Amino acid sequence: MLVAPSILSADFGLLGEEVRAICDAGCDLVHVDVMDGHFVPNMTIGPVVVEAVAKAATKPLDVHLMVEDNNFFVDLFAPLKPEFISFHFESERHPNRMANKIRSLGIRPSMVLNPHTLPEVTEFLLEDLDMVLLMSVNPGFGGQKFIPNVIERAQRLKELIEKRNPNCLIEVDGGVSDANIAQLKAAGVDVVVAGSYVFRHPKGYKEAIASLK
Repeated sequence: MLVAPSILSADFGLLGEEVRAICDAGCDLVHVDVMDGHFVPNMTIGPVVVEAVAKAATKPLDVHLMVEDNNFFVDLFAPLKPEFISFHFESERHPNRMANKIRSLGIRPSMVLNPHTLPEVTEFLLEDLDMVLLMSVNPGFGGQKFIPNVIERAQRLKELIEKRNPNCLIEVDGGVSDANIAQLKAAGVDVVVAGSYVFRHPKGYKEAIASLK
């Protein structure tokens, strides 16, 4: 299981230190939530802050775009060379084109599905994707309660992946903890995003990440 702590739950007054700390604690990716205030009712960080995060990080960035204009934001963040850029199926008219654009920039393309979106929408897109991110909360805010139907959705997605593109990863974002990590693994999930669980764990970041792994 790969663990990608979401810096949305970090102390932004000490962001560089927080990023270094989760990397030292054994995370695999640094998850960056980008929100535009239109696609979701919240705004977060732009490329200047993410550039600082990239400098502090010793692990690759995993950029999750929760935006209406994917083209604009991909162009904005591509120069930082994250490992993944994820865009929402619900906000993109041409997901195949967007996935290919991201790959052409030397970045691994990922597509995100909101909790109500059927996994089957990915069937004819999987060959163009390196990862599918399933939301297990409604996007826009950290610290939300885990929506259990993501387990079944991950199982259905895994069946499609095995037929269409066995190298495609499944990532889950929202409400992940030691209470549901075993179910997620059994359902075929490869990567988990954990914000509150990691940054607010009483025993510290290293113990939090180790407990998920």
